[in-house]
Amino acid sequence: MKDDRDIEKGYSTSEFVSKLRRLADALESGDKFEIQIAGERIYVPVRAIYNIEHEREGSEEEIEFQIKWTN
Repeated sequence: MKDDRDIEKGYSTSEFVSKLRRLADALESGDKFEIQIAGERIYVPVRAIYNIEHEREGSEEEIEFQIKWTN
C-alpha cells in the first residue's frame, strides 16, 4: 500500500492547458490517463469519476477539477 499524500502543485498556464488537453484526449479515446505530479507517476483508470467543485470563502473563490477512483 502506498503512503498517504496531499500535494498541491502550481503550473504555468501553458503547462496546465497541456495537461488538460491530454486528459481530454484520454477521456475521448477511452484510455487511461497518466500524469506525473511532484515526481510521482499517477495512472488514472478509465473507471475514474470526474467532478468539478466550486468553493467560496469571503473574497476568495476556487474551482477544483477532481478525479477520483479506488485502487
